[in-house]
Amino acid sequence: MTDQVEVKPEGAQSNTQTPEGVQVGIQRVYTKDVSFEAPNSPEVFQDANFKPEVKMEMNSKSRKIADDFYEVVLTITLTAASGETTGFLVEVQQAGLFGVRGLNDGQLRHLLSTFCPESLYPYAREVISSLITKGGFPPVYLAPVNFDALFRQQMEQQAQQQGAGQPEGEKAE
Repeated sequence: MTDQVEVKPEGAQSNTQTPEGVQVGIQRVYTKDVSFEAPNSPEVFQDANFKPEVKMEMNSKSRKIADDFYEVVLTITLTAASGETTGFLVEVQQAGLFGVRGLNDGQLRHLLSTFCPESLYPYAREVISSLITKGGFPPVYLAPVNFDALFRQQMEQQAQQQGAGQPEGEKAE
């Protein structure tokens, strides 16, 4: 079954509903927290051997704010280091307030774990890129992320963990 989702920009007024009665609206997008550290500046700029490896960590969380309103926070942390020398560390919490109606619990979990972080990701990428270049470092371009694939992978891992906890002869449902 394919769910239809109506996405309304902030301030848009619409009483239109999909046949299933599902409504999703992005109410607000905002930066919740930002941190940039360049602990070895300016020495790192003079080190010809500094060839950093950039590592990215990413997670998202959501919480119910009120009936039909959820805050989703996408946290991205990038660290550029070469050996023991850190060039920079940047962390951004990009958040959004989403209005959601007409979804069951499974559909809501999927939406909050895929569509919402995917909507926030371009904003987080822009903030990260800006911070890094303002810190004096070459730009870092973050690749697109398939949040749907990440969600499926997480669901598979949870299913495997639940299945591994079952006594022999019993089947996980």
